[in-house]
Order: sequence, then structure tokens, then C-alpha cells
Amino acid sequence: MAHTHTHDHHHHGHGHSHGPAAHPAQTAHWSILRMPVPARLLAALAVSAGLWGVVWLAMR
Repeated sequence: MAHTHTHDHHHHGHGHSHGPAAHPAQTAHWSILRMPVPARLLAALAVSAGLWGVVWLAMR
């Protein structure tokens, strides 16, 4: 006894109806991916130190 199951994939008003051209990519003024590796490591250490500072203040 075979059972066939079909789906109709019609979208009725869900989400956006315009294409990706309506949202052009913006140029990033600053990107961590464009930084050299030592600068990335320093930035990561600075963010980590800042987050640990928040944790330290919260635990006081």
C-alpha cells in the first residue's frame, strides 16, 4: 500500500518579498579581518580583559 505525500510550497506574505539587490552590501570602515595577526591578538586580549573586568565588578 503506497502512500504519496505532496507539499505545496507557496509563500503567502511570509517574510520579505524583495530581492537581495534591495539591501546592497555596505563597505566596512573597520574590520578585524583586515587587521594583521598581532593586532588581532591584542584586540582579542583587550576584549577579554574588558569582559573579565565586568565579571570582576559583578562579583564584588
